[in-house]
Amino acid sequence: MSTEEKPAAAPRSLAEALRGRDDAELAALLRSRPDLVTPVPTDLTQLATRAGTRASVVRALDRLDLFTLQTAQALAVAADPAPYDELLGLLAGDEGDRAVSAALPGAVRTLREQALVWGDDDRLRLVRTARELLSPSPQHPSPTGLGPTVREATAGMSPGRIQEIVTTVGLPSTHDSVSAVAALTGLFTDRERMAELLAEVPFESLEVLERLVWGPPYGQVTADPATRLRRLLDRGLLLPTAPGTVVLPREVALHLRGGRAHRTVEPVPPSVGAAATHPPQVVDATAAGQAYTALATVEELLKDWDEGGPAVLRSGGLSLRDLKRTAVALDVIEPVAAFWVELAYAAGLLASDGEADERYAATPAYDTWRERPAAERWTTLAAAWLTATRTPGLVGGRDAKDHTLSALGPGLDRSAAPEVRRRVLTLLAGLPEGAAPDAGSVSERLRWERPLRATGGAAGSGSTGSGSGGGDDLRSRLARWTLTEAEMLGVTGRGALSAHGRALLGMPAPKAHAERTDRSPEPTGPGDRLPVHHRPAVPPPDSPAPPSPLLTALTPAEQAAASAAAARLLAPQLPEPLDHVLLQADLTAVAPGPLQRPLADMLGVLADVESKGGATVYRFTPGSVRRALDAGRAATDLHAFLAAHSRTPVPQPLTYLIDDVARRHGHLRVGAASAYVRCDDDAMLNEILADKRAAGLGLRRLAPTVLAAQADPAGLLEGLRQMGFAPAAESAEGDVLITRTDARRTPPRAAPEPVPEGPPVPDDTLLAAAIRAVRAGDLASTAPRKAKAGEADAGAGSGELPRTGSAETLATVQAAVLTGESLWIGYVNAEGAASQRVIAPVRVEGGFVTAYDHTADEVRTYPLHRITGVAELADDEN
Repeated sequence: MSTEEKPAAAPRSLAEALRGRDDAELAALLRSRPDLVTPVPTDLTQLATRAGTRASVVRALDRLDLFTLQTAQALAVAADPAPYDELLGLLAGDEGDRAVSAALPGAVRTLREQALVWGDDDRLRLVRTARELLSPSPQHPSPTGLGPTVREATAGMSPGRIQEIVTTVGLPSTHDSVSAVAALTGLFTDRERMAELLAEVPFESLEVLERLVWGPPYGQVTADPATRLRRLLDRGLLLPTAPGTVVLPREVALHLRGGRAHRTVEPVPPSVGAAATHPPQVVDATAAGQAYTALATVEELLKDWDEGGPAVLRSGGLSLRDLKRTAVALDVIEPVAAFWVELAYAAGLLASDGEADERYAATPAYDTWRERPAAERWTTLAAAWLTATRTPGLVGGRDAKDHTLSALGPGLDRSAAPEVRRRVLTLLAGLPEGAAPDAGSVSERLRWERPLRATGGAAGSGSTGSGSGGGDDLRSRLARWTLTEAEMLGVTGRGALSAHGRALLGMPAPKAHAERTDRSPEPTGPGDRLPVHHRPAVPPPDSPAPPSPLLTALTPAEQAAASAAAARLLAPQLPEPLDHVLLQADLTAVAPGPLQRPLADMLGVLADVESKGGATVYRFTPGSVRRALDAGRAATDLHAFLAAHSRTPVPQPLTYLIDDVARRHGHLRVGAASAYVRCDDDAMLNEILADKRAAGLGLRRLAPTVLAAQADPAGLLEGLRQMGFAPAAESAEGDVLITRTDARRTPPRAAPEPVPEGPPVPDDTLLAAAIRAVRAGDLASTAPRKAKAGEADAGAGSGELPRTGSAETLATVQAAVLTGESLWIGYVNAEGAASQRVIAPVRVEGGFVTAYDHTADEVRTYPLHRITGVAELADDEN
């Protein structure tokens, strides 16, 4: 029989199991467990060793869904190795369960792909570290609630006591404890004989077993146990583990449970229910309205901080007082204000200025952002929110050191946030179009997909003790925050995912939406349609989550295309900016919708915002008109501006107000003397001097038209304005100063980088190179080589570098050049990294050997002094 016809032998280790995988399967493993590729393993043996380390196994277990984790927990209490049928029995019980039978092959396949389980179906083995983590022990009870086996529980028991138990249950006595324990185990695992044994036990004794059967399996007894306990101890149904402590053996518990390792097995993920259903058009319109409000809120926030925002705390972040002030300015509650502040920061529109008196202000990117179309501005915010690891919902809470977490401060990053946001929105996308989810069912689904492993305590009281209960864990809170934030941002409308929200995730529009937009003009801009390869497959909401959420995350190029598609869908839903307002006789102006930017900016200077909503109401006051005049506008400019942008005639009271303020504006001139006031009307100066409110300004007359003041020019200006005058500042040359305030900007700042959850997922190029290197190293380490004189057959490489002297190394390499044979060498590079290689020497000269490197598949040159040793390869046997 040729080598190709020989059946593959069962793997004897995880390394051998990995050696049997093809490149695609190895790539899937490294992609789902990226910590295994950092740094790149030298060979498959090292890869298997790294896959079995505690930190890596814990990380892999944390990424399993509930049923797959239950499968691993069942394997941890099964025999090692365990046949597939035994595993099925532990999960489905004696009566069987069709859902478990259907789901178990997929769970085992996932565990194999994750390198947590290896071996054929007749010999399934859980990696040792995973077994240690999931197996029951007094210090770390199993999530199954099972206790130790009979063999483990009787390990410290006297042989005489074991023989007494064997005799009591009707088994023949043996000559040694090992066979006695084996006979007792055989009895407890035999369903019929075990049923007969329990039939002899009184009801009150069975009640004790019922209290322990689902865990915790340990109980306390006195030195003189009651009769009902003595009957159980005499039959080995309870076994002592320490003075005063007894345990229910695993085999007895499994019989009482009907063979089940878990009280409740959940092979199918819980479905996400719909709380309400709305017409899709209403959802999209509502979400678009929220999107417009989000843009207006962010602009209002940064406009409020235009002249320099709040100071940065010494520990970093925004003080609670400043957060309250911001909430009042935005007319929202403080948690919502924290969300908008963090959103602007995540989008790179807000940062600290880095000055000695450090304050928050808008970044230069904000000015660029403001000039872009509204839909594109929204996608910038939404994409930043979707990928940000900063979590505004934590603001106001306490960190591990019991310090208050502040907005824009440290400690708000949670690496799971982007995954949860994307997964929640994906679940919403799986509902019927226009359906709003039930928040509780979303949390339950996420809890199934990423259960919390039990860390101790009585784990058996629930189904698995692995997080399927109703704890308020971080993922559940993130899910609730996601639903709330998505609604505020306009990704959802009335709780349902909008069409532009779906596009933001890189998903195609629903069929119904596509039919509604069939008659819309064809897109012409770049990114208007997502390329097919940019649309990740979206699993239905009832399908298990992928092993790693990063597999469904979009690359930067894909996210840019998705954002462009979302902007295209959102743009028609947003109101068009208006170029007019409605002036009213009560000195107000009504903006019936969003205003064009030049109009909004000018109106923001000339009038004060009185109310917001679907229509914004502006009020003209003497102070607001004076503000416009201080900014360099003349009265004629203001009249022309209002006449050009009002759909109604300019009311006469407004005309009078502007003229009256303009007539008095600049009549008084304030300059630097320390400060002075000059006016051609000496009667007005007399009036000022006579006013008691001017006492604090320290005024005195220098000339009939000039008053000097002890106050500085700014204080003098403010004091006179509070007295009802309209002074204007002037320069040293006597010219009127325009007091328009320049917007404060920080130096260029980049948006904060998300904090990744563990090592980043390697791209295809890195994966291909890593697999090639691992294969090459494995070829070198496992290549069979000839044994030296006096040694046994060397067989496959042991993984250790060959060691030979310099003379022997040179002679062996020169001989290989003449014979054309390949050699196995150990090599240490300039960085000190050791590796094994299989080479075919071509020539040796000048202290270097040129050879074809089979492991690298190319010709390379190696310094002889860096070769630790050589060995000849054994002849192939066919």
